[in-house]
Amino acid sequence: MDPNRPPDLSSMMGVLWMGRGRGLQPQESAVGRSRGLPLSTEGPGLGRARGFFTPGDTPEGRGVSLPITEPVVGRARGLLLQPDDGGGDQARGLLLPAAEPKVGVARGAILPRLEPQHAQKPPCETTTQGLTEETSAIKEVDMPAQGQTSVLVSMFRGMGIEPPMTSWGRGALSVGRGAAGELGDVKLQGAPIGAISSPESFSQPEEVMGRGISFHGRGLSPQTMVGLGRAAMPQLGGGRGRALLPSFLPGPVESFPPASEQPPALLSPPTGIMPLLPTTQEVLELSTVAPAETELKMEAIREPPNKAGTKGAPISIGSNHIPINCKNEAVYQYHVTFTPNVESMAMRFGMMKDHRSTTGEVVAFDGSILYLPVKLKDGVVLKSVRRTDNEEIQIKIQMTKILQPNSDLCIPFYNVVLRRVMKIIGLKLVGRNHYDPESAVILGKQRLQVWPGYSTCIKRTDGGLYLCVDVSHKVLRNDSVLDVMNMLYQQSKENFQDECTKELIGSIVITRYNNRTYRIDAIEWNKSPKDTFTLMDGTKTTFVEYYSKNYGITIKEMDQPLLMHRPKERSKPGGKQIITGEILLVPELSFMTGIPDKMRKDYRAMKDLNMHINVSGEQHTHSIKQLLENISTNPESLKELSRWGLEITSQILVIKGRTLPFETICMQTSSFAVGADVSWSREVVRDASISSIPLNIWAIFYPRRCAEQAEELVSTFNKVAGPIGMRLERPIRVELRDDRTESYVKSIHSHLTSEPNMQLIVCIMVGNRDDLYSAIKKLCCVKNPIPSQAINVRTIAQQQKLRSIAQKILLQMNSKLGGELWTVNVPLKHLMVVGVDVHHDTSKAHQSVMGFVASVNSSLTRWYSRVTFQAPTEELITGFRVCFLAALQKYYEVNHNLPEKIVVYRDGVSDGQLRIVEQYEIPQLIKCFETFPSYEPKLVFIVVQKRISTTLYSYTANNFGTPPPGTILDHTLTQKDWVDFFLMAHHIRQGCGLPTHYISLYNTANLTPDHLQRLTFKMCHLYWNWPGTIRVPAPCKYAHKLAFLSGQYLHSEPAIQLSDKLFFL
Repeated sequence: MDPNRPPDLSSMMGVLWMGRGRGLQPQESAVGRSRGLPLSTEGPGLGRARGFFTPGDTPEGRGVSLPITEPVVGRARGLLLQPDDGGGDQARGLLLPAAEPKVGVARGAILPRLEPQHAQKPPCETTTQGLTEETSAIKEVDMPAQGQTSVLVSMFRGMGIEPPMTSWGRGALSVGRGAAGELGDVKLQGAPIGAISSPESFSQPEEVMGRGISFHGRGLSPQTMVGLGRAAMPQLGGGRGRALLPSFLPGPVESFPPASEQPPALLSPPTGIMPLLPTTQEVLELSTVAPAETELKMEAIREPPNKAGTKGAPISIGSNHIPINCKNEAVYQYHVTFTPNVESMAMRFGMMKDHRSTTGEVVAFDGSILYLPVKLKDGVVLKSVRRTDNEEIQIKIQMTKILQPNSDLCIPFYNVVLRRVMKIIGLKLVGRNHYDPESAVILGKQRLQVWPGYSTCIKRTDGGLYLCVDVSHKVLRNDSVLDVMNMLYQQSKENFQDECTKELIGSIVITRYNNRTYRIDAIEWNKSPKDTFTLMDGTKTTFVEYYSKNYGITIKEMDQPLLMHRPKERSKPGGKQIITGEILLVPELSFMTGIPDKMRKDYRAMKDLNMHINVSGEQHTHSIKQLLENISTNPESLKELSRWGLEITSQILVIKGRTLPFETICMQTSSFAVGADVSWSREVVRDASISSIPLNIWAIFYPRRCAEQAEELVSTFNKVAGPIGMRLERPIRVELRDDRTESYVKSIHSHLTSEPNMQLIVCIMVGNRDDLYSAIKKLCCVKNPIPSQAINVRTIAQQQKLRSIAQKILLQMNSKLGGELWTVNVPLKHLMVVGVDVHHDTSKAHQSVMGFVASVNSSLTRWYSRVTFQAPTEELITGFRVCFLAALQKYYEVNHNLPEKIVVYRDGVSDGQLRIVEQYEIPQLIKCFETFPSYEPKLVFIVVQKRISTTLYSYTANNFGTPPPGTILDHTLTQKDWVDFFLMAHHIRQGCGLPTHYISLYNTANLTPDHLQRLTFKMCHLYWNWPGTIRVPAPCKYAHKLAFLSGQYLHSEPAIQLSDKLFFL
């Protein structure tokens, strides 16, 4: 859109609508570029508009009055507002002429005259004396030139609207230069509407607002405006916000005599009357009567939506949540204003600290919002002196809210208190969790140590305030980065630097001297500990001297390179960027964290480690009780908590849950109920699958040394294929000379070209070779689309296990070819179930891959899959819509009708993104339905969260254990805003019960909580790679497998020919 041309207002249906040449369509949001917080959310805002007309007055100011017979374009900075059609204005703003056009010449403030004036006034030159004596109740106040902290008259009171506090200046409420959207009627019941020019002249103690705000012009207050600019209020967002604005419909306007009939004295004001405006007397009364003090009431807590189901057997379950009692009656929220404005946050904190005698010792202050557990008397005004220029600063503390002590706004500073408590009882903060290095478990053989610790947070759920404690373990290696480098040097001296880069970049190291963790982003080969760097005070020092002086550490190896960490830029309230510049670390003092890759592949070593990490429910609860005891026996930690009136109880929460009834698994001819261990690995190889694809032409590739194992495998296939219901012909056997990647790729490629009807490729590989696996998958999924099966020779080497392994491989091959293994009975007809998951591709920095899988038949045994890649800046939704439409078309091809109900399981969404998904993704999906004529299916959108800190235990006879599969919890620990539940669908052999959290964001199918829970549990039975239940619904797991394969190995979208097969299993 050309910024110099006025927007086309013809389609705007009489919407008043201006801004500085930035026309936005009414359905777009207006963007405000201002510093500060949003304006009051009910009334029209006003401020420094360089003079514009309100309907029903005539221009006054320096200049000639032109005859008003045709629309005129305003020269100068005037805005002229009429709703019928639009004209353009050379300067700032638009001129919208109407039947009785007006003129805008000069820079005058146009004020509606409330009654004819008798005294002639000179024209307003600087527009500060814009309001005359009639409104003398409004006093002039001396203000700084920029109007940084001045205040404005409340123009909304006459409308019967009592605006909430709106405050102003930098770092306070403000509205930016925005544009207007559409608005209903605003009935003016008596307030004058004037264009108030520069905000240098009015004061009213309540409403304060930001620089550069105008009435209809730049940036307006909508019914609900979200934070713009540098807002320092936690509940309002910061940054460049968007405002949507209602239009202001003017009342009838009396017409004026044409110019020729006007009195000759150009300077005297004309006498146009606005029928909606009150008389001067009313204005005087209005403004002299003090506004009624509105009594602040404590915020009410909303009732959570109904989310409890009834199906299933009741069971007592424990959870890792400890109830917290709040002793305080309330927490009081105050708004703090500094006059003149104090920019520096540190200074603001300092000044507030000086007044601890007034506020008390217990405060939470973020620069403009103050929380106290005590009530101050109304309108406290304190004085401080700015030390830089000895100017006296007035600090006004005004109460804005009375909060419940368990309100969401209090949670952040309760967590700050909790962090202090963890420090008091002697735990060390590493990353976000607290660990106890004193009780480290040393695994000498693996050169590892495991630090036990806790991940804790205070949160509010449907049941009130809880302390959630998860037992966490930090795995540290005894090897420093220098040791790893030396080891790599021994292995490959030629390309040592490349090997180091490959091994170290992206890994997390910990510096033991301060227990901080860093990600290695680069290795600085040309730097060493002998290099100098500049300290905060400007002095230069070498790394060697620095560590010796500050930590008493002597660096031994002088020629080691340095590691570089680039911190993410964080901005503090006030918009100042902090921590920029790189951090250099010494490899000798940095220790590797996490489990080495080599060890991950070592089954025995992992078994040793898991003994310490995967603790049972009993050990878990024991650790939690230990922490509670440490807190309750430490007087200092109790004192810290009691300052905010918090009391942590000593009991682990025990509540009533339910276990859902077991499902029936349906095969081709048989069906059976699932046992307590929810596994059907025996039945699945005894009975025939629902449908099998006969395998007529297939090839098996293997290197020469694996010939024997390949032969064994094929003969075992033939033995076990019968019961499963598969027909196998003899494969084309291809023996390769060696196991180089090139040999596999060339050979497979030539066989695929010579045999176009090939159905499946089987490759036997030696060792865990990602490069070879990746090359085979790229060839078979992207270039020459065909289902492929890669088998590690170690898997089929053990004779005694070969039979069961061959059965599993055959089942997997059948599902890759498009066969159907088993299903469960889902009573909903014409249903489509969709699974979505996102994987972040490591090789292409910041690229994410979305896997999308949808069912296309009624028995949920045929799946359609797609992948979409997107850059970090792209909205996920663009690819989502493409996949969704393709899946609906595929469903139509298979069933000759479209689904009536669609259930989407969306994985990979954190709590902070729920609103974004609700506001953007779901409306876009609904838009997809418009592609098909008169198609309005019912949609259910459920977010699936695996990474949660909630743990469940079974609780019998005072003992905590692991809960049975199908355990459901849908109250007390659920979130207050959504219909959500925790489901543990899988069987746990080792460790604690980690449920999955399901949040229903949208549900037009009117599925009850029971329906949602049962359907979700059924979906967890349908993952064909595992004859049992899994932790998430099968479509989510399929989407994850697909996204992982595409992001990790293919780095591109798979061929569309494979989209109706589960080729990625």
